[in-house]
Amino acid sequence: MTLRVLGVDPGLTRCGVGIIEVDTTRRPSLVSVHTIRSAADAPLERRLLTIARGIEALVDEFRPDAMAIERVFAQNNVRTVMGTAQVSGLALRAAAERDIPVALHTPSEVKAAVTGYGSADKKQVGTMVARLLGLDEIPKPADAADALALAICHAWRRDSQPAASAPAHGLTPAQRAWRDAEKSVRTPRLGG
Repeated sequence: MTLRVLGVDPGLTRCGVGIIEVDTTRRPSLVSVHTIRSAADAPLERRLLTIARGIEALVDEFRPDAMAIERVFAQNNVRTVMGTAQVSGLALRAAAERDIPVALHTPSEVKAAVTGYGSADKKQVGTMVARLLGLDEIPKPADAADALALAICHAWRRDSQPAASAPAHGLTPAQRAWRDAEKSVRTPRLGG
């Protein structure tokens, strides 16, 4: 049985949407990848409408079993965070209307799942996405590669999630990095 996952890398100017399938051997394959764009000079409500319609059309066309969305995290640029949060809300709404289960994944969690290193850069993530999906080149723009990485992360995590208490020697380097990324999300940092 295959699992089809739609990944969303939310952004107000460019929203990456990647759809993959994972078979019983956990091997991911590309179904489709898209970048939904909105004009930076358009009114906010129009931009959100454009992105909402794009997400809904792709969800309806590809009918995923699950949706993975990048978890919004604090940045210095409040304007960027607001746009990302608004687009995340659009994706969440599209999934809820269609009874599609949703998971939110942090960037470090996705990086750890795909590359084995929670602080990997965009090029490393894109390279591994291309390699895992058997692509000749990295999907562009980076938002598209990130959306595919989100989908891969979710599919792999759903199948077998290493327990936080599992002995470290029994985990692969990628699973250890994933576990560590998960711990950093769950453990509040004092004084930071």
